[in-house]
Amino acid sequence: MKLFVGLGNPGSKYSGNRHNIGFMALDAIADAHGFAPFRSKFQGQLSEGRLGSEKVLLLKPETFMNLSGQSAGEAMRFYKIDVSDVVVFHDELDLAPGKCRVKTGGGHAGHNGLRSLHQHITPEYVRVRLGIGHPGDKKLVSNYVLGDFAKADQDWLEDLLAGIAKGAPDLAAGDHGRFMNAVALKTVPARPKPAAPKPQAKAAPVVETPSEDTRSALQKLVDKFR
Repeated sequence: MKLFVGLGNPGSKYSGNRHNIGFMALDAIADAHGFAPFRSKFQGQLSEGRLGSEKVLLLKPETFMNLSGQSAGEAMRFYKIDVSDVVVFHDELDLAPGKCRVKTGGGHAGHNGLRSLHQHITPEYVRVRLGIGHPGDKKLVSNYVLGDFAKADQDWLEDLLAGIAKGAPDLAAGDHGRFMNAVALKTVPARPKPAAPKPQAKAAPVVETPSEDTRSALQKLVDKFR
């Protein structure tokens, strides 16, 4: 059994925030793969379903970001899930918007949701880092992550979420390479095919016109009997 945890803040006030892209990822997976409706459990919203041959739980903690580990820890203990079977989806300031990377373990880099998970379940879970870009100034980070995605972001955001949903069975199976490939196929523009060479026009056949016979009548007669 796998536990997919999406990080975000509960309530409609935060639903469109950059900080809530983890919730958005789980919603995309649930919609694409026919998961059960979310229900309140473990201080969060829980949905159950299957991805390929794996049974998967989707958990959106409702404890607010800085206490996310409490909800994840409860679910892990109840279902006896090992930390290596936990996958966390979260926003990543250090990745360009629309980029996606997978890693296991590592630091929390000041992310409050990851800091809480480190405290409650240890750092050795799998992370799906979802790029939202950086505002350029550390002082602007809080307002930036708690701000909604702009209209200009919608195209890449939809492509990213579609790629995550497409590759989710591979992620559940532990094949991170295939998962990343599925995301790339949705988010990287296809290269235009080279134009086919234009067929060359066929050269017109050369028709030889007989040269004018300038022989005299006597010369023609002589040549005839040679």
